[in-house]
Amino acid sequence: MKKMEEDKKIYILDTSALLTYIEDEEGSDDVEKLLIKAEKGDVEIYIVFISLTEIFYITIQEKDEPEALERIKLIQSLSVKFVESYEDLNLKAGKLKAGNRISLADSYIAALCQEFKGILVHKDPEFEKISPSINDYRLPYKSPGTNVQP
Repeated sequence: MKKMEEDKKIYILDTSALLTYIEDEEGSDDVEKLLIKAEKGDVEIYIVFISLTEIFYITIQEKDEPEALERIKLIQSLSVKFVESYEDLNLKAGKLKAGNRISLADSYIAALCQEFKGILVHKDPEFEKISPSINDYRLPYKSPGTNVQP
């Protein structure tokens, strides 16, 4: 992987942060401010490949495939960098998954955060299990029952 510029803060957007931004949930202003900073070149923002998969399948489940494709296009238009799978990341994610009760996707996202010494932006309580091993910025969590479909 390329070496990061030392003077720029690095942020990793979790899938929950992306959905917060797309769905204009509480905390979307925080994500938007980071995206504006990234557009100006003041910070670097990374998204792990698996987050696109999550956005796609979650949107299909909640809405439909055309909306899922639109969301992917939107994310790809943002001033973010996408990180594909590579051996060191796979091993770090595997180690996190083996030692913690977190999803595979979250293990990749946390592994990238550790690898890049970044700040994880999320609203996923699952990351609290590994919070001492990552720097994070927690968006407001959803209240219980807000994900219930009518």
